[in-house]
Amino acid sequence: MAKKREDPPKKGAPAWQTTFSDLMNLLLCFFVLLFAMSTIDAEAFEEIAASFRQSFSIFDGGSASITEGTLISSGVSQLSELNDYFNTMGANPKLDKDESNSLEAYEKYQYEQKIEASEEIAEDVEGELQKLGIGEQVDIQVDSQYVSLTLNGALLFDSGIAELKPGSLEFVSKIGDILKAYDDNQIWIIGHTDTVQIRGNGRYKDNMELSQGRAYSVYKYLRDNKGLDVATMGCMGRGEEEPVASNDTAEGRALNRRVEIKIFNEYASTP
Repeated sequence: MAKKREDPPKKGAPAWQTTFSDLMNLLLCFFVLLFAMSTIDAEAFEEIAASFRQSFSIFDGGSASITEGTLISSGVSQLSELNDYFNTMGANPKLDKDESNSLEAYEKYQYEQKIEASEEIAEDVEGELQKLGIGEQVDIQVDSQYVSLTLNGALLFDSGIAELKPGSLEFVSKIGDILKAYDDNQIWIIGHTDTVQIRGNGRYKDNMELSQGRAYSVYKYLRDNKGLDVATMGCMGRGEEEPVASNDTAEGRALNRRVEIKIFNEYASTP
């Protein structure tokens, strides 16, 4: 069977290409019409053109380098300051100042709250001390964290001894009655000594151990006889490390031999 020859291709472009070309021409005319109907902000265009002229010398009157262009040089200037921006983490000085002032005001408010709470405790304690007739035997000091009651060591202990003197038990008992009202607060008992080293006493090696023993004696009495909560009460000794007067005189050493009872207010951090 003879092989059928294919018909030669028709001359000229295919019919679909002609239709597609017409469509593209129509779209081009449509967008040209839209562009012709639009408006251009002449003022903005002129500002951009002037910036290029002054910055890159691509128009008449331009300089030889990037200098004073309103838009372009401004952008370059911002880029040159980018390192400073990162160094300051983009901080706004005015905002930082306002935040700093706010923080200072808040801290001042917190401090005033704590002082007010301590002063309220101190006022109540002082009133109770006067009622019990022992106000002259206790020194009261106020701190933002606590109220400190200072008891004379000579009133509580004999020299070089950590056990409470029998004659001091009534006094300590009255102190315990006052502390009972603050059983929910943190209460710490701290023993202190002067710089005179103990001699002939095999029970305590130095003043630090003596101060610890004295603090524990007061702690133990308040726990066993006044029922103060041991969960909120503690004791420690500081030896001769925190003097309140000079140890060069007998009067100063007498002041340094003391027991402090600190009643922490409700805002205080855990001691």
